[in-house]
Amino acid sequence: MTQLALFDLDHTLLPCDSDYEWGQFLARIGVVDGDFYAKQNERFYQDYKEGNLDIQEFLRFALKPLSEHSRAQLKEWHDAFMKEVIHGQLRQQAIDLVKRHQDAGDLCCVITATNSFVTRPIVESFGIKHLIATEPATIANDPLANYTGEVKGIPNFRAGKVQNLHDWLTAQKLSFDQMPRSYFYSDSMNDLPLLEEVSNPVATNPDERLRHEAIKRNWPILELFA
Repeated sequence: MTQLALFDLDHTLLPCDSDYEWGQFLARIGVVDGDFYAKQNERFYQDYKEGNLDIQEFLRFALKPLSEHSRAQLKEWHDAFMKEVIHGQLRQQAIDLVKRHQDAGDLCCVITATNSFVTRPIVESFGIKHLIATEPATIANDPLANYTGEVKGIPNFRAGKVQNLHDWLTAQKLSFDQMPRSYFYSDSMNDLPLLEEVSNPVATNPDERLRHEAIKRNWPILELFA
């Protein structure tokens, strides 16, 4: 029977935050106002780590640059971002973790709050086909059209990850009841709702709050980048 292996992305499979790094990259190349964007980016990043992130406010900020440029221009910048930032952050330990699940025949999926424009090429670098992410809305809901700066559906954050996962499983004609085991690897206390949902939660490179929770609940702790 199919087993499910879910992976958070930022600070779980990657030793960095791809959303934050994308914002820093845009500031470096002059696409956004450097000082303002860097300060706001840092503020949201700290709010996320402390568990105080206003996801709607953050997404209005993060998705705005996508709405101001063509898809072709965005792809050109993202290709450069992959080469200059992300490729150097791919770690063999994380690749090996994914491969162990793939070799076992598990259904592998990255589930991340970071939007799919930023994350899909990164996820593909791990050889993972499936991605559940915050989805940027497009003009007239055309998947190839330019972005609007709004969110399509439920932001993939905290309880939203659980809802979006169940919707995705339904689309795959699957459910938790059909799977003997379900794994979720995450670094963040923000992911507690989904960690509680699976049969095998794994605190991976955990922040201090999640580390404390994992010890209390006797969940395994995995340090990929130690």
